[in-house]
Amino acid sequence: MPKQLILCDCSASQALDAAGLEAATGLPCSRLHSALCTDEIGSAAKAIEGGEAIICCAQEARVFEELATDLEADAPALVDLRDRAGWSDDPAPKLPKMAALLAEAALPPPPEKTLDVVSEGLCLIIGASDVVLPAAEKLAPLLGVTVMLTDDTDPPEAREFDAIRGRITQASGALGQFELRLDALQQVNPGGRGVLSWTASRDGGQTQCDVILDLTGGTPMFPAPQKREGYVRADPGSLSAVSDAVFEAAQLIGTFEKPLYVALEPLICAHSRAEQTGCNKCLDICPTGAISPDGDHVSIDPMICAGCGACAARCPSGAITYDAPPPDMTFRRMQTLASAYRKAGGEVPRLLVHDASFGAEMIRLAARHGRGLPADVIPLEVSALSGFGHAEILAALASGFGAVWVLLSPRTERDALDQEVPLAQAMAGGAAVGMLDLGDPDALCDALYDAQPARALSEPVLPMGSRRQVARLAARALNTGGGTLPLPDAAPYGTVLVNTEACTLCLSCVSLCPSGALMDNEDLPQLRFQEDACLQCGICATICPEKAITLAPQMNLDDSALTQVVLNEEEPFACIECGVLFGSKSTIERITEKLAGKHSMFATSDAAKMIQMCEGCRINAQFHSHDNPFAAGPRPRVRTTEDYLSKRKDH
Repeated sequence: MPKQLILCDCSASQALDAAGLEAATGLPCSRLHSALCTDEIGSAAKAIEGGEAIICCAQEARVFEELATDLEADAPALVDLRDRAGWSDDPAPKLPKMAALLAEAALPPPPEKTLDVVSEGLCLIIGASDVVLPAAEKLAPLLGVTVMLTDDTDPPEAREFDAIRGRITQASGALGQFELRLDALQQVNPGGRGVLSWTASRDGGQTQCDVILDLTGGTPMFPAPQKREGYVRADPGSLSAVSDAVFEAAQLIGTFEKPLYVALEPLICAHSRAEQTGCNKCLDICPTGAISPDGDHVSIDPMICAGCGACAARCPSGAITYDAPPPDMTFRRMQTLASAYRKAGGEVPRLLVHDASFGAEMIRLAARHGRGLPADVIPLEVSALSGFGHAEILAALASGFGAVWVLLSPRTERDALDQEVPLAQAMAGGAAVGMLDLGDPDALCDALYDAQPARALSEPVLPMGSRRQVARLAARALNTGGGTLPLPDAAPYGTVLVNTEACTLCLSCVSLCPSGALMDNEDLPQLRFQEDACLQCGICATICPEKAITLAPQMNLDDSALTQVVLNEEEPFACIECGVLFGSKSTIERITEKLAGKHSMFATSDAAKMIQMCEGCRINAQFHSHDNPFAAGPRPRVRTTEDYLSKRKDH
């Protein structure tokens, strides 16, 4: 049975063109309802029982899901056409936008990758006794509680939970696997009559727990504490905050599914080579500290990773990619939105990228109480705003969008976007790209309605390949004149500049280049370079003993960026014996000048000539010289058991 669109105009507050939607999407439409979630709930039930209903209303998702449960049917697919398109003061037709939203909703969702996390409910509560003891009494029936008192007080007489005193010197881990190191550790001495006492203080204590409830009100134990799962923190001076924290901690017992947000390919990571540090972008940008160096590459702790996506946006090589969903799914969503919009009669759409909480609520409030979104602004909800980098922005423009706006939320990590958006602007060929840092729905409407008219590509391109390949493909489509685009500092694209006067062609840079952008020539002393492969990681500049290499961020849109060019070359030296070319002429002459007649090994003219010989001729000359280093005396006889026994006195 084909899928069917179940339409509702929400008490005649929006106009829906059933025939137009059916023609644009190829899906049959139901009759137009006006109260699908109330008076006409029977029609919704019948559609849900059919199993192929797409209900064009998301506000009453709870009602439809409960109805499906009662009917023992699968929950129906829901698409929000009203808030994102129908409720708008823009007089322009809404059909193209609705067709685009429905086409995107029809895409199959990518499979989710998760990891099971088990929490047995071992909870450590830290803080002053007047705050943590009441919290412990509430949690003790639910969790295995230990309180760590930070003030100078007698041990509590309650034995429903354990109590200690001490100072945390190191903390690591996340929900289900916290590990702590403690100094000045004191435990309760339960023996004796009268007031309980503490044991003697000891350093170097270790403990593990599943949940940490921090009620100290001091410095957080972890970076980005709100993102550390299992670490609950509250202001001890706020009763409501403490109560909320206690309630949250009580829920953290059982088995949880931890999403695997990013994927790592260590082989193409450009972090370091031969202990020489190169790229640190992911290490510098990660708010939770989930990324750490691991030899020539980095490693990511999936338990600590909170899925902000900043590392994937900034990674120059593609070693780290966001995987929930993967980049190709995001590219496909944007291409589907733009294509369906044009096919339904739209001209130049604009893309509004937002998150699932703050941004979605701003759009709902703008629709219900304000002017709503313009008819050409298509919202795209993403799971990680920080992961929407320059490649995604350029892909949207190349797919046919005339402008891309990222709606920030108060909790958005801006470090990555503050670098990615200017990079996209530099490569976008003048297209409108920017961030909207607004907290008022009316201000959002004003910014979108008052924006300059957008222009889109006359012939959109299909974004395919890795993020790096998509960015280059889009940049070439957006800058039809070709040439070279200057880019901001720390951009992952650029060229290598070599001071040929200082370069000795030692080729250290070639041996350590992680991407193969720098190459040698097996037949001639040359340093070759392919700009398209350069990550601007800086390892070549760091390792160069002559400091002859500098980096220049840019985007060369011409085909020359895909070919090898010679950065430095010298005349090869011919062996004085056989004529075989080896090394560079300047290097051999320089070595001869420094060693011939000045070093004991090259004091004679015959020995000095060996510097100017190839490997084979040099070995041959050494073998036939008077002081042949390969010459040696007769080989000693092998010592046997008889030789050993013959020297014993008892034989």
